[in-house]
Amino acid sequence: MPTMADVARSAGVSVATVSHVLNGTRPVLPHTRQAVLDAIDELGYTPNTLARSLVTSRTRSIGLAVSAITNPYFTEILQGVEAAALQEGYSLLIADPHDDPGHERKVVQLLHERRVDGMIVAPSADPRELVAYLGRQAVPTVFLDRVVDDRTTSAPRFDQVCAENTEPMTRLVTHLAGLGHRRIALVAGLPGLSTTGERITGYRQGLAAAGLAHDPRLVVSGNSESAGAERATAALLALRPAPTALVTANNAMTIGALRALRDRGLSVPGDIALCCFDDFAWADLFSPRLTAIAQPSRDIGARAVRVLLDRLATPDGPARTVRLPCSFVHRTSCGCPEKGTDS
Repeated sequence: MPTMADVARSAGVSVATVSHVLNGTRPVLPHTRQAVLDAIDELGYTPNTLARSLVTSRTRSIGLAVSAITNPYFTEILQGVEAAALQEGYSLLIADPHDDPGHERKVVQLLHERRVDGMIVAPSADPRELVAYLGRQAVPTVFLDRVVDDRTTSAPRFDQVCAENTEPMTRLVTHLAGLGHRRIALVAGLPGLSTTGERITGYRQGLAAAGLAHDPRLVVSGNSESAGAERATAALLALRPAPTALVTANNAMTIGALRALRDRGLSVPGDIALCCFDDFAWADLFSPRLTAIAQPSRDIGARAVRVLLDRLATPDGPARTVRLPCSFVHRTSCGCPEKGTDS
């Protein structure tokens, strides 16, 4: 197996220069760096990652803690994280906290004990233990998708990357109101998540913008999952008068809502209009095709990696929250002709 000394001889440089190229510990002239890289490629040299981590105190690995990895939204985020990390020479260690605060704290500690350089975490609805641990251990961390209100904790602020939630939800509601709907219901997400609160706020702002009164009975939690949304939709349909339009606050809940409508023999949009927050790959395969808010999932994941690497480079810099815009995908489940995607 080729050694670092073999690479140095082939490139005509010192072993120290090869080390600087591999570890980024000192600037190396471009032509010298290229000679080293060419020698590595020619010899098939594989760096000893463990030995390198002992020298640099870095493992070039990132811990990713995201619940519901099988959800297409988080799957795309994962793909964005992985691609960006790989491009920068980082590997991933992945754990699923299952949206359980106690389990979340445990898996994050396990990732930390594996000596990851930093973490990307989609926090649960009650992240107090998580935030306390990360703050106490001074772990470079980026919160993903869901933001944490630092005013509720004594820990330092963390970097955060997420999509816009309030304005896109307002847009869905005002669109439905513009079609003449006056009883617009919302299947909301898991209580306590920032995404849930922001989307409820957007829903209420949409009602207000359309001059519609807020009826609290028209907002029912689907707990961010399909079965919960099925029950929530059934409860909404039992109201009198029943809603004429329905908005679901994530893709899993859209599936549950569609089951409830199907079981009652209701057609979309003939009997009830439907819009959803979260577009997904098969949304345009339904009949009718689903009008949706599309989040920039892969961009969210990639941006989280870049923000984390910025944090590793400047540990004392101010914390920042990055919000990425969503797109309105206008199909036919809302009850009007398809128009395509708007920014």
